[in-house]
Amino acid sequence: MNASDRWRPILALIVLSSIWGYTWVLAKHGLEYSPPFAFAAERCIGSAAALFIALRLTGRKLTLTAPGATLGIALTQVAGFMIFQTWALVEGGPGKTAVLIFTMPIWTLLLAWPILGERVRGTQWIAAACTLIGLLLIIEPWEMHGGLLSPALGLCAAICWAIGTILVKRLRGQTPVDLLTLTAWQMALGSIPLVILALVVPERPTDWTWSYAGILGFMAVFSTALCWWLWIYILDRVPAWEASLSVLGTPVVAILSSRLTFGEAFKSAEVAGILLIGGGLALLSLLGWIASRRPAVAAINQRLQEEKA
Repeated sequence: MNASDRWRPILALIVLSSIWGYTWVLAKHGLEYSPPFAFAAERCIGSAAALFIALRLTGRKLTLTAPGATLGIALTQVAGFMIFQTWALVEGGPGKTAVLIFTMPIWTLLLAWPILGERVRGTQWIAAACTLIGLLLIIEPWEMHGGLLSPALGLCAAICWAIGTILVKRLRGQTPVDLLTLTAWQMALGSIPLVILALVVPERPTDWTWSYAGILGFMAVFSTALCWWLWIYILDRVPAWEASLSVLGTPVVAILSSRLTFGEAFKSAEVAGILLIGGGLALLSLLGWIASRRPAVAAINQRLQEEKA
């Protein structure tokens, strides 16, 4: 991977983290109009529709490749993740318990090593430690009081996301699958359990207004369709553990946007966590840039040696 190719995933991560971070603020507003499970189902249905429209507009085939693997990704990274995330939101609200889903880098690290053979090496451990410690400072698990159900559901959402991440990496390593097609089909298949759950669970009806339509449209097209595609694009180009750590920019953006939007005060632990995550992500980017420069430097040194000879 040359230097320019290296910066494309970084740019994708910046866009993804910015949109996903602000999505937490929009989700709070969206839940004023729609109940949680219906909101999740409507969001994913709209996302699947947008992705299939994009497939048609770009002239791609709609053929489902590797149906078994795609179904596994859909059930874990779409249905499982959305169900447990929404359930955690219902049980504990949009506070610290729901943010536990961002422990997904820990589970991805644990799974990627034995399954994919992706290991954290050398200085990379410093970047990993900075981001994970920063995450702990933001979540503040020592401040969690009350029942354990909501935190457990948040952890289940994180594990589902991590399993889906590993399945995507393994599928891309075994089968040439178009990224946009894969995203569209996983979203369509993952929407089915969400629709069933929204119909089965007793909830108030959705209050369809122009404001809610705007929120749902943004979350379906940008927060879900675009960002899920960007996530698979990133996974296709960097190790699973690195991608998962890098997406920790999302809770940073979520906290910043929430504090600025609702006028909430920053806590010292949150500020320290934001700085640690930012430092860890910067170190990851620096290490990636250095790694991308090594082949070019080696080629120059070899050419100089040949000229001297």
